[in-house]
Amino acid sequence: MKILVAIDGSKSSLHAAKFAVSLCTNMRSKDSITLINVQDDQGIKFATRQVGKAEINNYFTEFAKKDLKLSITYLNKTSIKHNSIIHIGHVAETIINTANKGFDMVVLGAKGRGAINDFLIGSVAHRVLSKCKKPVLLIK
Repeated sequence: MKILVAIDGSKSSLHAAKFAVSLCTNMRSKDSITLINVQDDQGIKFATRQVGKAEINNYFTEFAKKDLKLSITYLNKTSIKHNSIIHIGHVAETIINTANKGFDMVVLGAKGRGAINDFLIGSVAHRVLSKCKKPVLLIK
């Protein structure tokens, strides 16, 4: 089973990574985990013209590495095959599109870092849950 775990650096996303590890361990099959971090560029698109796309990508990549660090450290201590990917764009759509292209399941935290945005426009978890064609497991 190929499991996609969405990581945003929150405690909830770390719990999701740990649960995916326990799921793989309990199933005792040749599972793999891919951590995905998506940096939302919606509020900074205007800066691309001023600063340049390469600088913006470097900026987001540094944030993504920080978000992924604890989960990667945790997974490195296991025998489970894993990797990570970083994307820049609309968070929910990117997770959904990635999941639908070759993953069996998505695991993500039910509550991320954007609590105010979640209240106003709906959460990433809710969007992924409602639009993804693959099974989605929400972890608190």
